[in-house]
Amino acid sequence: MDLALFRLRLDAVLTAWITAERGRFVLFLPVCMAGGVIAYFALPSEPPPWLAAVLALAAFAGVYAAWRFAVARAVLLCAGFAALGFASASFATSRAAPWDAVPSNAVHAAGIIETVDALPEGRRITLAMVSLDGGPPLHRRVRVRLRNNDPVAVAPGDTLRVRALLRAPSPPAYPGGWDMQRDAFFAGMAAYGFAIGPAERLAQAPQPAWQAMRETIAARIMAGLPGERGAIAATLLTGLGTAIPPNDRLAFQASGLAHLLAVAGLHIGIVMGLVFVLLRHALAASEYTALHWTTRRIAALASLTAGAAYLALTGAHVPILRSFAMASLVTLAVLTGRRAISLRALALAALAVMLAAPNEVMGVSFQMSFTAVLALLAGWEKLRPFIAGFALGRWWRAPALYIGGLAATSALAGTASLPFAAYHFGNATLWYVPANMLAVPVTALWIMPWGLAALLLMPLGLSAVALAPMGWGIALVLYLARAVAAWPGALSHLPQIPPQALLLAAAGLVWLCLWRTRIRLAGLAPLIAGLIVPFTQPMPDAFAAPDSRLIAARISGATLTETRPGASGFEKESPARLWGVAAAPFPETAGTATLQCDAKSCRWRVNGQRIALLRDQDATCPDAEIILAGVALHGCTAPLVIDRAFTAQNGATTIRITPHGPRVVTDRQRRGDRPWVMRQAPALPPALTE
Repeated sequence: MDLALFRLRLDAVLTAWITAERGRFVLFLPVCMAGGVIAYFALPSEPPPWLAAVLALAAFAGVYAAWRFAVARAVLLCAGFAALGFASASFATSRAAPWDAVPSNAVHAAGIIETVDALPEGRRITLAMVSLDGGPPLHRRVRVRLRNNDPVAVAPGDTLRVRALLRAPSPPAYPGGWDMQRDAFFAGMAAYGFAIGPAERLAQAPQPAWQAMRETIAARIMAGLPGERGAIAATLLTGLGTAIPPNDRLAFQASGLAHLLAVAGLHIGIVMGLVFVLLRHALAASEYTALHWTTRRIAALASLTAGAAYLALTGAHVPILRSFAMASLVTLAVLTGRRAISLRALALAALAVMLAAPNEVMGVSFQMSFTAVLALLAGWEKLRPFIAGFALGRWWRAPALYIGGLAATSALAGTASLPFAAYHFGNATLWYVPANMLAVPVTALWIMPWGLAALLLMPLGLSAVALAPMGWGIALVLYLARAVAAWPGALSHLPQIPPQALLLAAAGLVWLCLWRTRIRLAGLAPLIAGLIVPFTQPMPDAFAAPDSRLIAARISGATLTETRPGASGFEKESPARLWGVAAAPFPETAGTATLQCDAKSCRWRVNGQRIALLRDQDATCPDAEIILAGVALHGCTAPLVIDRAFTAQNGATTIRITPHGPRVVTDRQRRGDRPWVMRQAPALPPALTE
């Protein structure tokens, strides 16, 4: 082929592609910003505070200089937004309060109550301006669970004193696990604990009107609907979801309906949608208002006001703030005559969240909600031409379209958020599509409308009229959640997913959703790779929890654990989260070819390496290359000893035994020396690390 002709054809193809994809490049800028945030949190140590600003200024200066060159401009814009995300995360870290020292013994904690959460049994309070044993106020807040039978009346704003056992936020239960310390660092929490004595109210303060109203509404709802129905109703209308029984929470999770209990986009969308539709129809019923008023804009402003009220009533937490930002952009689009829901509005909402709270990028809520909405917008963009043609015709097409739309919505949102749920929770739900097809319409068309009616009738003392039918709908959804959770394979446990697998899946999903033309199909490669990689990764053969109160090992296909008193419930669940299978305790005695156990120790081999688990501090030091112990050993030597002293310095530790020797990964190695990591670990010998 003639070179000139080839260039002409290539130019034509590129021109056609650029024309078809016009306006899509800007959608990748929030993705670049998220990449900068992730890069910041992935660093092993804190970067210089000036680095992010210098990188951002250099990139945007380059954009200005190379504005006439499209490719250079695009590359530098991506670099600039990545640097902006990096800078936003760095600034959020610098403005966070420093850690406070928390004593390990019981203390008298006195402070001002910020929130009061109702639990299935008892109450939990969050204290600000906390003083421990009369000392100076802490920089951060403290959360304490009161005794179940504590009769003290408490409300936000009161000053309270209580004797409690406090603990600093726990490190991950295993390397790569949930980082509670990072979440607490950015949430401004210093410690969590429980009361060991009665609480004493030192002063009663005027309660903020909105907080008092929230507490009163939740109390009236649970009084009108006792039991789990009232707890779920209070969650949907006030955001106070701590009273839901754990078994019911698990049923919602296993059935793929957990998002119904997390007040966010779906709920504020229902509230604003109901107000918009009802008010617009009411205004259209009058000939004068229909002809002389801009009913669409009035209804949009009223729905935005209702959304703001619902935001305040449910606590204004980050997920609903994010959803309200998106709803505000939708309202702005309606007022200006633009498309109400679009990928650009989603991109702007993502930029706003990352500027305000960049740490949310690392959280499951941000990841699941934005990818679900992204998949819905991109999917319906492709389905819209088919729907427009299918809707016309025979009578049965309208209900078929409604049912098909529910299935498509559930499949798109559920499938897009599935990799993120699997990464953060270690499990996957199988029956989320049929469950959501039934539960979401009931929630949107029955439960929430009656809930809003109950709020309106509450000042008149008539809320019971609406709460009763609302309770019927909740009972139906609760029955559905329990039934689907009992289906075979409803909740499948998965082994630990490496972060690079999640990044591959996320990159593929974003690429697949943001482009218009067939180039988007290239996103299938990283998406599929991200789903395959977790099943190709070698798994550790043993691990020790951060305090060595739990030690687990895989021996001949079985997962065995040794648990000491004081191990937390989360630590006890960590073998299932790490390996994806349920664990059984080490036997008291065993004399098989693969495992020998007695009252003080257990011994086995992996790849020729002799491993011993010591159950007692006085056990005889065995002849083994690897020794695991839940206590601090003294005078017991081996090439590798993982005891309580080791994990106290290094955190949770995993061991993978290869033919060339053990490979050790510690939590301190994974997280590095960052402001939210409470202690820095000493370095391990290079031969033991991966």
